[in-house]
Amino acid sequence: MTTHGSRIEEHPDLMELRARYERAATTPQARAVEGLTLLAGLYLAISPWVVGFSATTAGLTVNNLITGLAVAILALGFGSAYERTHGLGWVVAAIGVWTIITPWVVYGPSATAGTITSNVITGAVIFLLGLATSAFGMKGKTRTQQR
Repeated sequence: MTTHGSRIEEHPDLMELRARYERAATTPQARAVEGLTLLAGLYLAISPWVVGFSATTAGLTVNNLITGLAVAILALGFGSAYERTHGLGWVVAAIGVWTIITPWVVYGPSATAGTITSNVITGAVIFLLGLATSAFGMKGKTRTQQR
């Protein structure tokens, strides 16, 4: 089997698509969303210690730590390799929804006001940032399909 000397990475359509995603990822709005997503993820990870979750909320503490780190890692991926990670914005939104309902699912009906308030506000922010990240990816995809 012979090769014709051209590689798929050098295909003009693929190069144009990468350039579009790069332009979408370097806008001030995209950078702001990425930075806010990183900060929201880090806050979620440390929130048990900031808010002062009680010893009885160990499951919620571990949950917030793991999901917060996941959001932060995804945000770093959006900032460094947007053309490969833009499709994962929905994961951030899903983690936001999970964060909102976690106090009742993990801790039960006796969740404290601090844990509920922290998780609901942080989850809503993460959900909205996930939607914004997905919107940036869809904007680049829609422009590419129109050509």
